Amino acid sequence: MDEQLFFQKLNSLCTSKEIFDFLSSVEIMSDTMASGALQRISEVAMDDSGLKNPEGVLENEVFRALCFQFEFESSKLSNTGLLNALQALIKLRIDPRSMLLASLLSEAEKRLGKGQLTVKNLCALGESLLELEGPSCATLERIVNHMQEKDMEMWTPREIVMVYKMLQGTVGEGKQYQDLLNRLNSVTLTIVSQLSPKFTSIILNSLVVLHQTQAVPLVTALCRHSVKHIPYFTGDELVNVLEAFLYFEHREQAFTVALETHVPKSIITMQPQTVSKVMQYCSQKRILSKPIFDAVAEDFISDADRFTTEQIAECIMPFGTLNYLPPSASSLFRKLETVLHARLRHFQAHTLLNLLHSCVLIQRYPVNFLPKIFSPYFLQQLQAQPPGLDRTVTTQLTHLFLTVTLECPFYEGPKLLPKYQVKAFLMSDSSPDVHLLKRVKAGLLYLLKKRMYFSSEVSTPYFYTLDIEIKLDEEGFVLPASQCEEVHRRIALCVDGQNRFCINSHNLLGEEAIKQRHLQLLGYEVVQIPFFEIESIQNCRKMAEYLHEKIFSHTYGLSC
Repeated sequence: MDEQLFFQKLNSLCTSKEIFDFLSSVEIMSDTMASGALQRISEVAMDDSGLKNPEGVLENEVFRALCFQFEFESSKLSNTGLLNALQALIKLRIDPRSMLLASLLSEAEKRLGKGQLTVKNLCALGESLLELEGPSCATLERIVNHMQEKDMEMWTPREIVMVYKMLQGTVGEGKQYQDLLNRLNSVTLTIVSQLSPKFTSIILNSLVVLHQTQAVPLVTALCRHSVKHIPYFTGDELVNVLEAFLYFEHREQAFTVALETHVPKSIITMQPQTVSKVMQYCSQKRILSKPIFDAVAEDFISDADRFTTEQIAECIMPFGTLNYLPPSASSLFRKLETVLHARLRHFQAHTLLNLLHSCVLIQRYPVNFLPKIFSPYFLQQLQAQPPGLDRTVTTQLTHLFLTVTLECPFYEGPKLLPKYQVKAFLMSDSSPDVHLLKRVKAGLLYLLKKRMYFSSEVSTPYFYTLDIEIKLDEEGFVLPASQCEEVHRRIALCVDGQNRFCINSHNLLGEEAIKQRHLQLLGYEVVQIPFFEIESIQNCRKMAEYLHEKIFSHTYGLSC
């Protein structure tokens, strides 16, 4: 039978029985065809738990006949037939101590020693040995040495991808193969423009797995190249690319623009894992893309059941993190509440806390679920699961507690016990911009003449830290910062640097928005000093004029 027709027919078969029946009808097979048949059997007969029907496969006469041929005629096999058969039999979990595998491995190592194996063959042998013996396998070093001797500049993109995939399996061996990787990275950089969507995704994934943080030129080139492939990536390929963008902290505006075009058009057919990864990408990069967020909201409303609990949290949390309510917000959060009621017990404790905390950032109050959150049993669950009750988790719990206290006075359920409350919120991601704060303080000093009339980075009894606080008496005179009596008004200046906003946007992040909202409810007059209003102000006098207009728009006086 013609090999091309053979493989077409073989790949259309979906069970081991169909394959064995087909093989029985073929009178003569090349070793490549026979090893291809073993590979197809390993694909259809295996699942996550192993071989689905061991007796039906291993005891089958056709299978045993194939194995007999491979065991006793290994020296007559082509390189492709030999190594494909070895890979398939290892995947089928044939006993590594069996004569069959011993014969094939011995022949493969003999050919390795004679230098008879191509790059493709070396990769196939390497992957087989990694599967059998792990990254500490001694023969692996010989394989890598043979690769080093070859002319890498002549390798095809497919061969380069195969080497990256094989090296992924060596990740536990530290920097042992870094010399080969350095050469491979340099050669790959010259052919980036030739890479297909599949190869681009595989190489980016390999660079992540192999921690190639020093390969900046290659990562940058691959990320830029991936922009044109966005409509053509499969779901898994796009996930790999997004993970690479996150891991290498790469930013590419054209990539975001392409995503904004692609996601709304394709979201109905996108896998839930891909949708949630897109949202995770936007959230971690602080990219408020309204087209993407609106499309994800609509998709969740129409088909929430297809998402796992983890994916639900990954899709919804960015709305709170980036402080955005889509046009369909009321339907979105009604749907979320319905899903929570139906699947609450399926949520991991930390996943549920992250989800509900993100909701309060945008004034969506999960009061029906707070009794569970504040219950001793749930707090024990949080403590038992990593990361336990660390500072971030207790900050989230305290945030929820303060929110229901200030914004939900009708809530009468259990409260958070003081021992679980933090003394001050952890706001590491939105700490004040030191340079900006220094300029504002210089302007205030110019305006108020003395440093005693304002204080900076002030801790409050309400968990928040103020960037700058100014106290006024009943007549509007500025009081010394240390004075506690006769304070009629407290002004909280929020000096908001770029790190408190979505990227390329004037939209405050959720944690900063809730802070300013809570400070107002606690009686402070909140004055926002955003970076985009003061970045062009050149000197102290101009800054003082700006601050006078912003804080004391009518009049002010000094108490001295």
